[in-house]
Parts: sequence; structure tokens; C-alpha cells
Amino acid sequence: MTHRVAVIAGDGAGPEVVAEARKTVDALGLDLTWTELPWGTDHYHETGAMMPPDALDVVRQYDAVLLGAVGHPSVPDHVTLWGLLLPLRQGLDLYANLRPARLLDGIPSKLEGRPKVDMLFVRENTEGEYSGVGGRAHQHLPHEVGIETAVFTRAGVRRVVEYAFELAEQRRGVLTSATKSNASRYGYVLWDEVVEEVHAKHPDVKLERVLVDALAARMVGNPSSLDVVVASNLFGDVLTDIAAVLQGGMGMAASASVAPGLDTTPIFEPVHGSAPDIAGQGIANPMGAIWSAALMLDTLGEKDGSERLLRALEDVCREGPRTGDVGGTARTGEVGDAVAARV
Repeated sequence: MTHRVAVIAGDGAGPEVVAEARKTVDALGLDLTWTELPWGTDHYHETGAMMPPDALDVVRQYDAVLLGAVGHPSVPDHVTLWGLLLPLRQGLDLYANLRPARLLDGIPSKLEGRPKVDMLFVRENTEGEYSGVGGRAHQHLPHEVGIETAVFTRAGVRRVVEYAFELAEQRRGVLTSATKSNASRYGYVLWDEVVEEVHAKHPDVKLERVLVDALAARMVGNPSSLDVVVASNLFGDVLTDIAAVLQGGMGMAASASVAPGLDTTPIFEPVHGSAPDIAGQGIANPMGAIWSAALMLDTLGEKDGSERLLRALEDVCREGPRTGDVGGTARTGEVGDAVAARV
């Protein structure tokens, strides 16, 4: 079966790291075709939109999307996010965002003593604080008001929590739920209740309910105590950036936006942003993009290819070459060449 993959290379350093990810996947010799979708900032300047009106229909024709990074100082961040990323995630109903956070051998650690970092975050990806419900009134007047409403549905919480429990069963059997139900007495109380209900069906998994601020501190102070973490859209967004630093920096961070049980098109992307300050210099770290490609292959059923690619990435992390952000001097293409050679 030919895997049809759409590529949204995006802006800034996005096209540079996506090119290296594609290079390493191509080295596997799989039956896979790439189709480039030229969406992002340039498309916005040409048309007034980050992507075309029929973008969802276009994406649904593919088995997966490999996304670089979108964003540029010439376009406000909220326009970028609500013009491309969030409409894709919500429109495709990609309710779970997976972010592995593992400190690989050879990657310098930010933590003294280099404690083990091996966490998997499951972030609710379609509702919560990023639902887009709210508005502004009396704009530009002294009494202007902005209202942002978080939306938590029982069904939405349940499905992502069930998936997190299933993943915990496949790992070390510990699930930590990030909450703030002491202060947020509606949405996160509902979240806690659903987590407890789902836990009853997974009694072999140890469940922890931890306030998000305490969890952030624990990630830095005792990262090896954490296995699978399930969190809301906002909490998952913040915690996973902390986790990225613990695994060596944003250039190492990979992600998969998926919808287990649904027939829809998943999206895979490094989460470091478009980094316009280093775009075109050939120094961006492609490891997060390559890791994202490994997650993509696993989701497409190419488990052997995924494992080979991840092992090759681990070898390059350990032996080099590495880019400057993770203790090396190599250029972006040199890292991609090294991973492809090891594949």
C-alpha cells in the first residue's frame, strides 16, 4: 500500500527541518509519496488566508500530514494559529496530541546529575482553553472587555483520558493527571470526575492527580517519577515546553496529533516554532522533525521503519554530528545526512 503524505513545510526554519525528515524517511525505501501544500505566511500575503477554504477536504485525501512550522513576524500570532493549526486540529477532530519527552544519550541535559527523563504527554487537542469561545466588546475603549471561555465536555475529556490510560498500560503503568480543580471549580472538577470514572476500568494503572503548578515543579525536581501525563489543552501546551527543555531543548521536541478510533488524517510536527531569527542559516536542529516522522511511520503501520528511524536518530544523538543547540557544530543537512546514512 502506498502511503500518501501531505507536506506543509511552513515558514522560517520549517522547510529546512522538514527536508531532512523527508530525507531520512526516503532512506528507508518505503512505498510513500509526498505532496507539498504551499500553505503558511506566503499564502496569507498572497490571498489573505493561511490556507485555502477547502483545506480540510484537501487534507482528508492524504494518510498523514508532515508539518514544519508556521509563523512569521509579519503576521500576528493569533492569526497564524487560528488560520491554520487550530482549524486543522479541530476540523479533523485530532483530539489527542502526543509529545514524547525523552533525554537521549549524547544530548546535554539542563539538569544537574542528568536524571532520567522519559515521559509521554497526552494533551487534549480540540477543546479546553483553546476552544475559541468568547469575544471582545467595546474595543479600543477604556472599558473594553475580552472574554475567553474554556470548554470541557464529558465526551471530550473521556476519550483523551481513555487513550492516556491505554498508553500507560503499555509503558510503566503510571498515569498522572494535570488538574487545577482547587481553583477552577467547574471544568477541572469535571475533568477529575471523568478521570476517576475511567480509572475504574483500568485498575492496574496507578493514577495520580496533581495540581498543574506542583506538577511543573516536580517535572524539574524529579522527572524520573513521571511516566504518562494527561492534561488539558492549555496545561499540556505549557508542560510539554518544559519537558522539551528537559530533553535537550525545543529542537528535540516531536509531536503527533491523532484521533485513535476515528477515520481522519493525523498531523505530525516538531513543536519548536518557525524560528525566523535563524531561518536560512542552516543551523536549525532537524531532530524533532525526524522524530515526528518516526511517530508518523508508526501511526501509518510502518512499525519496523519507525523503529529503524528512531534507532538511527538515537545513534546520531549519541555519536554525532549534532547542531549547536545540543552541543555540536554541525549544520542542519549534516545531521539529516548522518541519520539517513545510519538508516
